[in-house]
Amino acid sequence: MATTIAPVNPMTAEGKSVVMDVMRRDRKKFFELVEDPKNWNVQTRCTEWEVRDLVGHMIDVTEGYLARWENAKKGETVDAAGLAVMGEKLNDHALEFRKLSREEAIARLKKDAAKMDTIFEALTPEEWTGGLLVTHPYMGPVPSGFYPAFHIMDYGIHPYDIEYGLGDKLAELDEASAGILIPYCFIIMQYTVDQKSAAGVDAVYGFDISGPWGGKWRATVKDGQWSAKPEEGDFKGCQALFHFTPSDFVLSVFGRFPGGSASGDPEVIEKVRGLFFRF
Repeated sequence: MATTIAPVNPMTAEGKSVVMDVMRRDRKKFFELVEDPKNWNVQTRCTEWEVRDLVGHMIDVTEGYLARWENAKKGETVDAAGLAVMGEKLNDHALEFRKLSREEAIARLKKDAAKMDTIFEALTPEEWTGGLLVTHPYMGPVPSGFYPAFHIMDYGIHPYDIEYGLGDKLAELDEASAGILIPYCFIIMQYTVDQKSAAGVDAVYGFDISGPWGGKWRATVKDGQWSAKPEEGDFKGCQALFHFTPSDFVLSVFGRFPGGSASGDPEVIEKVRGLFFRF
C-alpha cells in the first residue's frame, strides 16, 4: 500500500506525532476488519489464531501494558519473562478470551485502547525518549515511547494476518507502518538469536532495505552474538547481502515468511536465515 508519510526516527520525540498518526490509522483498519461479523472465525496467518483470537491477544497485551504503566508510575520493580517464551504465553492468553462474545471482546478492547491512547498522547518528550522506563512483560525496561511502536507491531501486522486469511496472499504492510518498525526489528533480532543455530557461525553480511524508510545496515554474528549498525559504504568485506522492501523485512523478522532476495556466499545465506528463534 502506497504512503506519502515522510520518514522519521520513531525513537526521538520529533517522531512522536507521526508514530501516533500511523498507530491510530493502523488501529482503525484493524477494527474495521474485526468488526465485520463474517470475519470473526476466519483462520488468520497466525496459524493457531482466528480473527477473534487477535482481538483477545490485543486485550491481553493492552491490559498488560496498562498494568505495567501503573507499576512504572509507582516506581515498582517487575520482572520480564523473556522473548523465548513470549509466543507460547501470548497464545495461551489470547485463547482465554474466546469466552467473550464478539461484542463484549471488541467493546473491551476499544475501552482499553482509549485508555492507552490517552497515556501515549500525554507523554512528554523526555518520557518518550527514556525519562520514563516501563517494563515490557517480555522485553524488560524500555523507554515509554517504544510502546506506540509496539502497538504498530500489532495493529499494523495483524491486518496483514487477517487479509491473508481472507485470501489475499500478496497482502503487505503499509510502507510507513513497516518503516517505523525497522529500527525495532534490529533490536529484536539482537535478542532472538538461537544459540544452537548460531554455534560456530562467524559472518558479516548486509541489509539493503528499499525506499525512503529503508537504508543500509551491516550485521555481524560471532560467538553467538549478533549486532547491526548503519552501513556507510558499499558493504565491502560482507559475505552476503540481503535486499528487502520494508514490508518484507518486517514480515520476515516476525516469522511470516523468509522474504527478500540474497546474493553472496550460499552457505552464509543459509546459516544467517536460520539464526533466529520465533517469538
